[in-house]
Amino acid sequence: MVASGNNYKDKVSQLISWGHWFSFFNIIAAMLLGSRYIVHSEWPETLLGQLYLLLSWVGHFGFLVFGLYILIIFPASFLIPSQRLMRFFAVLVGTIGLTILLLDTHAYESLSLHLSPLVWDLLLSGEKTDLNARWQYLFVVVPIIFLLQLILSEWLWRKLRKLTRKHVGVPIAIVFGMSFLGSHLLYIWADANLYHPVTMQRSNFPLSYPMTAKSFMEKHGLLDLQDYAKRSAEQGLSESQRIRYPTEKLNFDGLGTGQNLLVVMVDNLRSDMVNNKTMPNLSAFANQNVNYTNHYSANNDNMVGIFGLFYGLPGGYVNSVRAEGTTPILLDTLEKRGYDFGLFSGNQFKSSIYSQAIFNDKQLKEQLSTKSEQKTNDNLAIADWATWLGEQNNNPWFSYLELTSVEEFEEGGDYIPQFTPSLGTVKINTVGVDSNLLLKNSYRNAAYHVDQQIADILDELQRKQVLDNTIVIITANHGTEFNETGTNSWGADTNYSQYQLKVPMVIHWPQQAPAKIDRMTSHLDVVPTLMESLLEVASAPTTYSSGTNLFEKDPKRRWILAGDDRDIVMIQKNSTTVVDKYGNYRVYDEDYKLMSEGKPRLSTLMQVMNELKRFYQPN
Repeated sequence: MVASGNNYKDKVSQLISWGHWFSFFNIIAAMLLGSRYIVHSEWPETLLGQLYLLLSWVGHFGFLVFGLYILIIFPASFLIPSQRLMRFFAVLVGTIGLTILLLDTHAYESLSLHLSPLVWDLLLSGEKTDLNARWQYLFVVVPIIFLLQLILSEWLWRKLRKLTRKHVGVPIAIVFGMSFLGSHLLYIWADANLYHPVTMQRSNFPLSYPMTAKSFMEKHGLLDLQDYAKRSAEQGLSESQRIRYPTEKLNFDGLGTGQNLLVVMVDNLRSDMVNNKTMPNLSAFANQNVNYTNHYSANNDNMVGIFGLFYGLPGGYVNSVRAEGTTPILLDTLEKRGYDFGLFSGNQFKSSIYSQAIFNDKQLKEQLSTKSEQKTNDNLAIADWATWLGEQNNNPWFSYLELTSVEEFEEGGDYIPQFTPSLGTVKINTVGVDSNLLLKNSYRNAAYHVDQQIADILDELQRKQVLDNTIVIITANHGTEFNETGTNSWGADTNYSQYQLKVPMVIHWPQQAPAKIDRMTSHLDVVPTLMESLLEVASAPTTYSSGTNLFEKDPKRRWILAGDDRDIVMIQKNSTTVVDKYGNYRVYDEDYKLMSEGKPRLSTLMQVMNELKRFYQPN
C-alpha cells in the first residue's frame, strides 16, 4: 500500500487521510488527560451543568487537537515529501502537545492555574520544593509518550486503507462539531441568565474562551444589558464556589469576657492621616492605646475591605459568601452570647455586602426602621448611636458605626475648612491653583471633621462610664490615593499601593498596655483576635480565618493577603506581588514601582494558593 501512488498527489492524499486518523486518536488521548481537570474542579450539581461539562470536554479537546492539525500538520503534508519524515514530524508535534497538556494539568492541580508566564517562571526557577520535584518527574513520561506516538503512527499507516473503508470520518466529525457548537450555545444562554452550574466552568480547561453574545442578544431584543449588569452585581455568582466556613465546628473555653465591642469604620481613610495636624484626637487616642502603624485592608475597594474585616477571609471568597448569604462567625457568636446589636451608618449601609451577607435581614430592618426619612449623614448616625447607647442596660452590646464624610470629601460638608486652599474655598479650574492640592486639602478637611466626631464618640463612652468595659476598634475599609505613585491613579480601586491599602488600626482594649506595633498586620487578623481574646474560642484560627491574633507576640509571617476574585495581592516587607486570574504577574517595590527582575518564590506562592482555596467545599 505504501509503495503505490508514487506521484505527489497520491502521497499528499494518503498523508492527509493518515493525519485525520492520527489527530482523532490524539484527541482521545487529550480527552483522557483532560479528565484530570474535571477531577480537580467543582462538580456541577445540575443535569444541565453536567451536560455542558460533557459537551465542552468533547468539543474543546476535539477543537484544540484538530486546530493544531490544521495549523501545523496539514500544511506540512504538502511541504514534506517523505512520508516517513512527515510522520516523524507529526509524532514530534503530538508528543510536544501532550507533554504540555500533561504539565498544564499538573499546574492546575497544584496551583489552580493553567500554564502562564508566572507558572513557567516558578517551575523552571530551580527552587527546591515538592512541587518542583514532582514537575521534573513528569518529564520521565515524555519518552513513553513519544514511543506511543511512534507506535500509533506506524499502526495507522499500516491500517490506513482498512480504516478509510469504514467511512466513519463524517459521523466522528459531526459528534465533535456538534459538541463544540452545543457547548458554546449552551454557554451563551447560561451567561445571559447567570446560570452558575455552567458559568463556573469557564476556566476549567486550558485556552478555554466560551462564547458570549450579550451585544447580539441586546440588539435583537433578547437581553437587557442594564438589567443583566444589575443582576450580575447583586448575585456575584458567575464564578463562585461553595464555601465551607468554618472548616469544622468551633469549640470554646468559656462564654467570653462579656466586654462591649464598638467598631468605628471610617470609609476611605488612609493611615497617614492619623497625625497631630490632620487627626489630632485620633492620634492622641492611638498613642494611649494599641496602634498598628503598618496595617493593611483586605482590598482597595469598599465591599472586599469590609468583607475582610468581618470574615477574616481573603477577598477571593467574597462571591461565595454573597451567593450563599453566609453571615460572619464573629457576629453569629456575639448573637449567641446574648449581645445587643446597634448598627449605624452615614449612608444607610450603601455597600451591598452588608445586606447580602454581613448583617441578616432582621438586624438591618430593626436598625433602618428607626431612621427618619431625611437623608442620613454622619451626624445623624452618631446622634442615633448615642441615643441607642443610653438605652442599653445589663446586656453586653456590639455596635458598628460607619462614618462616610471622608469618602464624600469632594461634596464638602457642614464643617469649616481647616486646610486651604480646598474645594470649599477655591474652584478646581482656577488659574494657578494646583488641583491636586485642592483635592488633598479637601480630603484632609473631611478627615479633620471626622476626627472631631471620633472625639465626640469617645467622650460619649466616657460620659456613659462604659469605656473601661468596651473594646473600641477604629479603622477604615481602604485608603485613597492622589497620584502619589505617579501612575495617574486617583481615589481607590485603581492599584494596590500603600496609599490605597494601608489604613489605620487603633484598638482600645481595657487593661491592655499602650503599644505602637510596626509589624505587618491585616484586616484578616481582627476576627481571630476578637474570637480568641473576647469570645474565648478554643479552636485554631485556621478553622475560621486566614489571619492571626493581633496580640500574638511574634507571628511567623512572611506575607499578608489582599485582593479579590480578579487579583491575588501578596504584600511582603519590601514588595507587593499582583497575580491576575490568568497567572500573569507583576512585582512592585515598596514605592509601587515595577521591579523588572522581581519574581515570587514558588514555596510562598504555594502557601498563598492553598490559603485561597482552603475554605472551599471539597469536590
